[in-house]
Amino acid sequence: MKKSIGAKTFAMPTPVWVIGTYGENDEPNIMTAAWGGICCSEPPCVTVSLQKIRASYDNILNRKAFTVSIPSKAHVVEADYAGMVSGKNTDKFTGSGLTAVKSDLVDAPYVQEFPLILECQLLQTIDLGMHTQFIGKIVDVKAEDAVLGENGLPNLIKVSPISYSPPDRTYFGMGPELGQAYSVGSQFKK
Repeated sequence: MKKSIGAKTFAMPTPVWVIGTYGENDEPNIMTAAWGGICCSEPPCVTVSLQKIRASYDNILNRKAFTVSIPSKAHVVEADYAGMVSGKNTDKFTGSGLTAVKSDLVDAPYVQEFPLILECQLLQTIDLGMHTQFIGKIVDVKAEDAVLGENGLPNLIKVSPISYSPPDRTYFGMGPELGQAYSVGSQFKK
């Protein structure tokens, strides 16, 4: 029997994304966000939800762009730091030792050290209450050669992304492959 624990943000796991933006004086900024995901296939889009008090909130509205830098487990410390301090009074790139790279395609920086980058143009915002959802059209994906599989696309195990467990506020790495999508369940097809 299942026990009711109330309405909570316990979708598991959530991604650990580092959102890159520029401030009003062109200073690069990053923040860690877990409220995000893919929201459309065509055009390819992601969504990330931010509180209005965050520096990244105004930065995205002003520049109409953001990046999603996906950290590997080797950078969990830096990713956590980017979510602990405010970009309003802290240079998170200097503080974390990470390197800001100016995107050639959107008006936002990304993190050089992270293996997978999504460059996004702001399409729409939706005020949800405590958070505003930013929907960004992915204009390009950049990946380190080392994280590409034989098919030339990012490989989850090689990227080694971090996930976040909201109930216990803990980071986790990815585990082994369980099976191929649209295949392992075929035994139930009639």
